[in-house]
Amino acid sequence: MSTIKVDSIQATGETASRGVSGVAAAWVNFNGTGTVAIRDSMNVASLTDVSSGVYKVNFSNNFTTDEYSVTVGSANSSSNNNTGNSLGYGGVYSASQYGIAHFETATETDSATINNSVHGDLA
Repeated sequence: MSTIKVDSIQATGETASRGVSGVAAAWVNFNGTGTVAIRDSMNVASLTDVSSGVYKVNFSNNFTTDEYSVTVGSANSSSNNNTGNSLGYGGVYSASQYGIAHFETATETDSATINNSVHGDLA
């Protein structure tokens, strides 16, 4: 496989270009209820269901450090609307994985839909 090196990219049909450093280095959309399962992803190898509402996301390709940015979104497990909150779960960040917890009314609760994107430098 070849490597293409660029400073910015522009998708076909777009008028604006963006810096390569602004493109997500990993993302995942997964089912967080019952048997946890990835629906679709990039640079995510697997998930670990730690406990109710708590998950670990394991990268396919590690980051250089644990100093990356994670953006998390979720849907409420009972009504599938956006009233749930997903927050980074402290102490689990490393170059190879990060943890998140989904809360509803201050209680860690499984969520039917969780989305994450990660920005940072890959190793």
